[in-house]
Amino acid sequence: MEGTTTLAVHRCRFVDFSPSSVTALAFPPLPLLSTKRKQKATTEGMASMFGPLIVGRANGNIEIYEWTGSASVVEAPQAWVLRKTLSGLIPSKVDSLALTLKCPVDLRGDDIPSISDLRLFSTGGGSELIEWDMVHTTIRRSISSQGGSIWSIATNPASTVLALGCEDGSIHLLSLEYDTLRHLRRLDRSKSRILTLAWGPPFLRGSRDRVHTTHDQDDSSDEDEDEWQDSWIVAGCSDSSLRKWDVSSGRILDRMGTDKVKGERTLVWAVGVLGDGTIISGDSLGMVNFEAHGADVLCLVVGSEGTSVYTSGIDQKVSQFSLIKSSSKSDPISSSYTKWVRTATKRMHSHDVRGLSMWPPYSPLPPSHQRAFRTDIAPLLVSGGLDMCIVVTPAALPRSTARITNPLATSVTATFGDAYHRRIAYSSGVHGTVGLHLAKGARLVLSTGDTGLAVWRLPEKFSLLEMDLRVQTNLVASAISDDGRWLAVSDAFEMKLFLLRTESSIDLKPVRVRDFQAILRERLPDAPSTCGASALLFSPDCSKLIVATTTGFVLVLDLVFDPVSAEVEGRALTGRRNGVDHEMDGSEPGQDVHDSDSGTDDYRWTLPAMITRMAVSPDGQWLATTDDHMRTHIFNLDSVQHHSSLPSFPQPAHALAFAPSAPSLLILGFANNTVEVYDVEVRQFPAWSRALCAGLPKRFTHLHDAILGVTLAPASVDSTTDQRSENVNVLALFWGATWLCKVQFDAPVGWGGFEKKRRRRRSEVAERDRGAAHNFKLITQYRQILLAEFLAAGELVVVERPLTDVLAGLPPPYFKPKYGAS
Repeated sequence: MEGTTTLAVHRCRFVDFSPSSVTALAFPPLPLLSTKRKQKATTEGMASMFGPLIVGRANGNIEIYEWTGSASVVEAPQAWVLRKTLSGLIPSKVDSLALTLKCPVDLRGDDIPSISDLRLFSTGGGSELIEWDMVHTTIRRSISSQGGSIWSIATNPASTVLALGCEDGSIHLLSLEYDTLRHLRRLDRSKSRILTLAWGPPFLRGSRDRVHTTHDQDDSSDEDEDEWQDSWIVAGCSDSSLRKWDVSSGRILDRMGTDKVKGERTLVWAVGVLGDGTIISGDSLGMVNFEAHGADVLCLVVGSEGTSVYTSGIDQKVSQFSLIKSSSKSDPISSSYTKWVRTATKRMHSHDVRGLSMWPPYSPLPPSHQRAFRTDIAPLLVSGGLDMCIVVTPAALPRSTARITNPLATSVTATFGDAYHRRIAYSSGVHGTVGLHLAKGARLVLSTGDTGLAVWRLPEKFSLLEMDLRVQTNLVASAISDDGRWLAVSDAFEMKLFLLRTESSIDLKPVRVRDFQAILRERLPDAPSTCGASALLFSPDCSKLIVATTTGFVLVLDLVFDPVSAEVEGRALTGRRNGVDHEMDGSEPGQDVHDSDSGTDDYRWTLPAMITRMAVSPDGQWLATTDDHMRTHIFNLDSVQHHSSLPSFPQPAHALAFAPSAPSLLILGFANNTVEVYDVEVRQFPAWSRALCAGLPKRFTHLHDAILGVTLAPASVDSTTDQRSENVNVLALFWGATWLCKVQFDAPVGWGGFEKKRRRRRSEVAERDRGAAHNFKLITQYRQILLAEFLAAGELVVVERPLTDVLAGLPPPYFKPKYGAS
């Protein structure tokens, strides 16, 4: 497999996987600054830190993306990568998202909230507000709006009150204090639907009445001024108007009308508020205080400094408006004023844009307490919509004169109008995993969708099996055995196991193990009535099914099939008895690794986190797991014991694979495109691999799409590789959404196919060139890659799903002819 070795590639484009449309985006709010701090705050500590990105999908899923950079480095070419997925109920959708701080008083003004610091709320077109547990990826609680369908939600700057805009024209306020969710009050009802909401700038308690207090009362009111008080809330309505409510009295203060066309009502879809009380709105006429778009403005966001606004909608354009200074026409020398001007417009999407969000987020605070962010680092604008793509672009203001760093490293320029944007690749599986699986022996491809799956045979382009499953949530995990006989699938609450019978060359018949869920419950202590799997995997010899449950257990089940029986019964799953408890290395205090009790027939271990990926060695001896806490554990399947724990890495592992030529050698690929090699048998990182992992080419680590998987070339029959030697014959193929990279581990370290300048002596270059000329070879001719895996020696399967094929199934985009229109 070196250099000129021929490799047959099955380039498959017949898998009809399609991601779901983006319907909502949200960044976490920043903690309010101390009210005793009168000067402007400069957030130096958060300059190179980015909060998590929350993405709502039309299929009801909510995705949590985390930044791949570090606090010491501003640039992160991979930007945000998918870490977790909250599986939506069937049927459901996500219309609105809101993030609040759990304990605002525990965070300083320059702290970046993490997932554990946040509360997440969503609505899906009904009357229920859902709060999610982002740590355990489950629904935490729900509450009725008491006002019909919820059209919009918004949280106040202090993260203590959540406002719901309802179908009946009312605004309901919910209290979030002390980790509660309860109805607080209802504001006066209007006569139209509340389509969008925004909170006005808060004020310091007692500051409004300061002019009426005496000198003696000033000292006594100091403590009251340590709290922020909500002032008003503005709503965009469905009757061509905006309304403004006083929060304390609940009464409507003002009503502002919008333009109409031919007597039809104008819908105000988006509204925002600045710290000085300025209100910005976008409506169904394409107006943002003045004409800006050719069709409905569906979303807007205020820039980090409050001097810019970004809007978008049905016409696919994203417009930037900036507040600039201008001289007065009557007296240009002595007076000047500010005005809003559209400074840039970009078309980054092919269809409707449904959501915009900005990092760092803007807080509508009075000028005396407004944050002043560093001007040498560009803020980032995130957009998403009907075309399923999440687009990130630098959004520096055009008036900036100093050199500005682009955190995406897409271009030197960082202004919104001139910088290059980039798309975050969509994932075919939850938690950023791969949703396609290859049965090598049977030459089958399993593709998993929201509620169904399909099995395809290579190289034919027709499916052998298509199944729509009765599930409670979108599917979370799936797997198919290498011999094509077993298929396992799970949602968040229930696992299903099928035996696949070959009816003909073009047909497969699934036979379900009916009591599979009951068998699993018997082997789980204190098991709930329903239990799903976060990851599923079959052993290489197809005799075992490895299950990582959503409750934190790992089970290894033996699969036995009686061909005489017409049904696959519970006895088809057997195991061994083991009543010994083993303590897990590296576990938290009080956390033990549990094996089966004496009366059960399986192996199981419990882990204090949710497992997202698993890998088994080719000889079936070793099991590697990685979880959402970025920890990797190794288990010995022969002795049924926990073997070792790897050190916690700063980035989540996106790829796990054991080397066929060295079965105890584990290859790991991380979200920031770094690589590690671990020898599980001797519990250490091999000395020969350290230089390779530390000297990865910059062009590889700076690829914009993160590693999604790694596949290792099958070992030859006469291979006698020793993984502890200095010459390891391991060929790895790392892959992302838009690239494949071949890495030969026995090649010399230091340079390879990526380097353009070779400043070495000719003799040294000639010596190294014999073994390293083709190392780190990059291939970028495939788009978008859903799966890349070796089928056999010299045979590779690459499954693609081009974006053009995905968009072909969407309705035509908005188009308005400029000339000759009738």
